[in-house]
Amino acid sequence: MSQYGTPRETLRRVFGYPAFRPYQEEIIDAIIRGEDAFVLMPTGGGKSLCYQIPALHRPGVGIVVSPLISLMKDQVDALRANGVAAAFYNSSLGEKDSRRVLAELHNGRLDLLYVAPERLMGEGFVERLAELEIALFAIDEAHCISQWGHDFRPEYVQLGRLRRFFPKVPVIALTATADSQTRDDILQRLEISRSACRVTGFDRPNIRYTVEDKQKPFVQLLNFIRSREHYDAGIVYALSRKRVEEVAARLAAEGFSAAPYHAGLPDRERERVQEAFQRDDLQVVVATVAFGMGIDKPNIRFVVHYDLPKNIESYYQETGRAGRDDLPAEALLLFGYGDIAIARGLIENGGNPEQNRIELHKLNAMVGFAEARTCRRRVLLGYFSETPACDCGNCDICLNPPERYDATEDARKALSCVYRVGQRFGMGHVIDVLRGSRNERVRKHGHDRLSTYGIGSALGQDEWGSIIRQLVHLGYLEQDLASYAVLRLTEAARPVLRGELTLTLARPRIRPVAAKKGKKGKQTVLGGQGKNDGLFQELRALRKKIALREGVPPFVVFGDTTLTEMASRRPKDAEELLRISGVGQHKLGKYGAEFLRVIAGFVQLPED
Repeated sequence: MSQYGTPRETLRRVFGYPAFRPYQEEIIDAIIRGEDAFVLMPTGGGKSLCYQIPALHRPGVGIVVSPLISLMKDQVDALRANGVAAAFYNSSLGEKDSRRVLAELHNGRLDLLYVAPERLMGEGFVERLAELEIALFAIDEAHCISQWGHDFRPEYVQLGRLRRFFPKVPVIALTATADSQTRDDILQRLEISRSACRVTGFDRPNIRYTVEDKQKPFVQLLNFIRSREHYDAGIVYALSRKRVEEVAARLAAEGFSAAPYHAGLPDRERERVQEAFQRDDLQVVVATVAFGMGIDKPNIRFVVHYDLPKNIESYYQETGRAGRDDLPAEALLLFGYGDIAIARGLIENGGNPEQNRIELHKLNAMVGFAEARTCRRRVLLGYFSETPACDCGNCDICLNPPERYDATEDARKALSCVYRVGQRFGMGHVIDVLRGSRNERVRKHGHDRLSTYGIGSALGQDEWGSIIRQLVHLGYLEQDLASYAVLRLTEAARPVLRGELTLTLARPRIRPVAAKKGKKGKQTVLGGQGKNDGLFQELRALRKKIALREGVPPFVVFGDTTLTEMASRRPKDAEELLRISGVGQHKLGKYGAEFLRVIAGFVQLPED
């Protein structure tokens, strides 16, 4: 048995958590037994523990492949704060520190070592590892290995050779975003058995998804941020560097602590912005997609997309950076039809034709999400092949439902047309047939002679597009990415076609609707805290003081979830403090006395 006891004891004593989340224990036990695993778990779902705990329980050092230097540093800081022997080995280290880390590695003093993929597979390093006992290989952000993934990185491809060099060492690949094609590609490249897949689900119920028609975007952004607490941290994503700088400057002029971040800025400035954000010295970062993968900050309370993302995977991953501590968070998308043309142009100007086809399909799915008149979470999870049992109750559609109508007849027309064209064509062609188009493609395939030809001429193209997208979102139709987004019927469509089921859909939106007037009320983002907010603020101040003293981000000391629980339960001694989630033995000894003093000295002011 490990010096840390059982995995459950390690979870409690080292990391301070009272119980595993779903699937964690099963994955951890499999890795400890020496089995491989592919873990698809949402951001904030606890992926890191799935390899960190096995590395503490298996002999040797756990090698973690991570794509960004900043992410490695944050992970290592957090592990060291819990008393775990961890280090990173990358280009940020000077010669002296590099030698020190290698010495610790060879002397068996490390439990975990974080490395970049190019460093791991570079000349000589694999041979160096072959001399050591390796506990496991963990491939973080594993979607980077697949050309189907939204963030493909060529340097990740070489990781497939690990199996040849270390056939008996378990490999765990982890990601928060991977559709079925990406998953299959990862498994094949890393030679992981399909039976080793652990898909825990994509749902992030604490995130509220909202889409607004883009009309006066900066005013909309300003009103949204003003509705938050003054200390809430957030990210605003925009597609161009010019827009990033413009929005950041305007926010700063309005009195917000905001800064731009994009690949065109000097390295030193990007590092300054990222560090200030991590340390709670900066409230808002306005960024291109260059910002985010390296962010291990759990208390981001909101993510705003000023422009339409190019695909749902990116949107899901970027919004997933909010609320990683499981406290309420919000994702706002400002959707304008002009954004579609911009995004399409970015796709068509790069890549090969096959890659462009894939990316254009993904863009269309993103547009479908933005235009959806059904529960946003259903659409989002449906893209990843999940079908929720009910609407989420925590998105703009659920909170402010659109007008609905009996769409049974329209649905039957659409489903029948998909069937009549042989389930071999995409949405555009099906709509052309429904509306009685005389274009060459319809006539070439003889579809102008079908019984469904022209039966939908009373509705416009946008209306049919909305209806068909809703049928996809609700599981009556499916789109096959590998076959040019061909529409196919599912088993659920049968009772609709037979007239055995009445179907209610949202009335299609023909054009952007003017935003309703009225000021949005401020949210209570730390739900249920109420009168304890004063103590929470004092605990935040102490956390900040300790973080400055130790040179780490505040969340490395304790997360907002832990401080919220402290403020609510007000532990009186070390034993009670140890029962707070996130307080392990090492942190209790290091910080416990200071936090207990603040809690004991807090005086609750009488309410008015």
